[in-house]
Amino acid sequence: MISECLYLEYLSNLLEGNKPQCAEIVENLLRNNADPKELYTKLFQRSLERIGRLWESNKICGATEHMATTITECLMSLTYPYVSRSNKNGKKVVVACVPREFHQVGAKMVSDVFEENGWESYCLGANTKVSELMKLLEEKKPDVLALSVSFYMNIVRLKTTLDEVQEKYPDLEIIVGGRAFQNEKPEFLANYSNVTFISSLKGLEEFIKNFQKVEKEI
Repeated sequence: MISECLYLEYLSNLLEGNKPQCAEIVENLLRNNADPKELYTKLFQRSLERIGRLWESNKICGATEHMATTITECLMSLTYPYVSRSNKNGKKVVVACVPREFHQVGAKMVSDVFEENGWESYCLGANTKVSELMKLLEEKKPDVLALSVSFYMNIVRLKTTLDEVQEKYPDLEIIVGGRAFQNEKPEFLANYSNVTFISSLKGLEEFIKNFQKVEKEI
């Protein structure tokens, strides 16, 4: 449903900061029964990755990149009512970005996918302090923790977070993902038990289905 022409039109308006026109494109797609996950991957995610590359190559300024991210977060709120939610299955997930990670769009997408599959999702968003994360883990006792990292420099903060979480919750299932990994599983994750690398929303769907299948078998 999202043609290359429509994507390029959306990208152009996003770069210009034309929020009303971007919103009109999204609303038209939703009125025509577009799958919200298709908007996530083929419109939101794809455009932000393109804009990220433009910023990294100094073809656009940081302000333009931040503007595009802010607009995208607003547009995601338009899709939320269209996300079909299964009956609650009793599973809980905490979704967070590591400390000093201020890009939270991916984390919000992950949260929505879990909700669509019947999970109770607690999304903490950007720049989550480890101490605050630990408090919520103690309070909510989730089945899964999802951590997002967009900037490569924040991988060291991911390691710190994993160390603290696994020390206190050695059996907690953890998934990690984000643009920082460039879709490649980092070798250091092999040092952690119960940690799974997720490279895409499709991979996330597969993880959720497999997790729920194993739980039923147990």
